[in-house]
Amino acid sequence: MHHSPDHNLPQGMNPADLLRQGMRPDTIGDNAQPPFHAPSLEELAPLFPELDFIKLIGEGGMGAVYKARQCALDRLIALKILPEEIGGDAAFSEQFTREAKALATLNHPNIVAIHEFGKKDDLYYIVMEYVDGTNLRTIMERGLINPKEALAIVPQICDALQYAHDRGIVHRDIKPENILLNRAGTVKVADFGLVKLVPAQRTSATGGIAQQENSNASVLTRDGKVMGTPAYMAPEQLETPSDVDHRADIYALGVVFYQMLTGELPGTRLSTPFRKNAIDAPLNDIVRKALESDPGKRYQQAGIMKTSLETLSATPPHPTYLNWRLTAGGLIGIAAGASLGIYASPAFIHKGTFATLIAAGAILLAASFLIHRAMKKSHENT
Repeated sequence: MHHSPDHNLPQGMNPADLLRQGMRPDTIGDNAQPPFHAPSLEELAPLFPELDFIKLIGEGGMGAVYKARQCALDRLIALKILPEEIGGDAAFSEQFTREAKALATLNHPNIVAIHEFGKKDDLYYIVMEYVDGTNLRTIMERGLINPKEALAIVPQICDALQYAHDRGIVHRDIKPENILLNRAGTVKVADFGLVKLVPAQRTSATGGIAQQENSNASVLTRDGKVMGTPAYMAPEQLETPSDVDHRADIYALGVVFYQMLTGELPGTRLSTPFRKNAIDAPLNDIVRKALESDPGKRYQQAGIMKTSLETLSATPPHPTYLNWRLTAGGLIGIAAGASLGIYASPAFIHKGTFATLIAAGAILLAASFLIHRAMKKSHENT
């Protein structure tokens, strides 16, 4: 059986490095399930004759993902196979269909689209948009992300979250691995809600979250237990996971934002991002509000957080702030396809800035070269 969304979905691609880094298995406690072993291309070919398999992109606790070409439509897709041990679980089958149908309705330029889903020979699968680019983790590790670009990336994530939240869907696992930038530079949020579709891992009585070797790996547990990635989880996601709502995603975005600005994860006592990176105090306040431990004190909507960021753009900046804001607009304008209207708004442009704009253009070209080189290295390594 298979199901296809009724709406027209955009084409695109899923980067190999995203899936290698974002699908590493991890567990809590001593009773974890064995690691998932991905089917070979030869095993999958007869099950999916409509696909021309190219390669296994990555595998881990959340399943395996393959790059393939959908022959009839002549487009590249990403095929996710969920762990095989769930094949005989009738209760899961009903949940999978219900959740996947909801996820397939997400049709937004900043969300990786689901084209099809179903079950073949006890293997649950999802056919997804394939994004030709890289993920935020890889960019951060290569030093190509800094406070200048953060203001161009985060509003796009806010758009994706607001769209999903308006439809009652919570991501639950926002982290740099799940934030993609394609070659045009558009931000694409991946794996919306899929953490709920993957078979559970058991936890020990003590939990042991802080002792995980890899804080970037997703932790999956049964209903009423932890689901997500510890380093990016809101306090309530750890304490009362059954009561988690969309504000947990806003907290996770705050962690990602903080990490972009400081190069590190927030601790129990937050350091001040703008003191470390010459970030204006208003931006620091936005990050801190997203990271409030009390959900009621956080931004209540991702769209409100985006509005706060846009308000910064409407405020006449310090001259040095203007320079890097234009740089951010230039970089993401070419590398992320974002509108320069926010980042070089009329409030930013006044007499005497023509030379600055020319300089910004030069920076834009340099940034484009850096992004292209990073993606080229990524493809050479895959």
